[in-house]
Amino acid sequence: MTISGLKDLPLSIRVLFTAFLLTLSIAYIFALLYLYLIDIEPHKKAGMGLLEATIHKYYGNRGNTRIERAIKGRMGERLSEEEKKEIFKWVARGATKEGYKKIKPIIDQNCVVCHNRNTGLIPLTTYEEVKAITNVDLGESIKALTRVSHIHLFGMSFIFILTGAIFSLSEINICVKIIILVLPFVAIWMDIGSWWFTKYKPVFAYTVIGGGILMALAFGAQVLISLYEMWGKKRSLP
Repeated sequence: MTISGLKDLPLSIRVLFTAFLLTLSIAYIFALLYLYLIDIEPHKKAGMGLLEATIHKYYGNRGNTRIERAIKGRMGERLSEEEKKEIFKWVARGATKEGYKKIKPIIDQNCVVCHNRNTGLIPLTTYEEVKAITNVDLGESIKALTRVSHIHLFGMSFIFILTGAIFSLSEINICVKIIILVLPFVAIWMDIGSWWFTKYKPVFAYTVIGGGILMALAFGAQVLISLYEMWGKKRSLP
């Protein structure tokens, strides 16, 4: 039998491809959920929108230290005005180890319940850990960006080479097919590349968001068109 498209593949291959695409789709949904819970929801609670959250993550909030920004946001609801003043004064005086003795009970009582090594949030159990967030917030460090960038570039490339290989057997217009095959890689370059640009110029946060949207659209197109042609489309006549 001549194979001219996804519909003409053997049943066993179509079942295999379908299971793979559905599993990847579930994984993608969980990835979006993780992104929301880790990067969007905490900023949303602090009154930031998606754009502001993206700028804050990569560019930082250079008008305040990280601890001051947190206290002025939702975190401050746990503290009294007097406790806030004490922390602000400690930061302004250089966040010294000697001064920390007065601050430690406030941190232990109000912050450590969430900010410890078991929660995934920044731990605040020692002077060194608290001191680390008294510097001006410059967003993600170069070291962190390098680590996350290479992981995402490798991982997303492997995902789209596999989904693209399946989608390339579809029977849609060749020009449209090429665009949908190339689009996710362009989106990856836009998204991850703009992390670095946003660290120095906040305006590139728009490109980060745009790259993420394009990536989602390309992934959805490859999966949905492939599934439709395998199971919904009528077999082409010879």
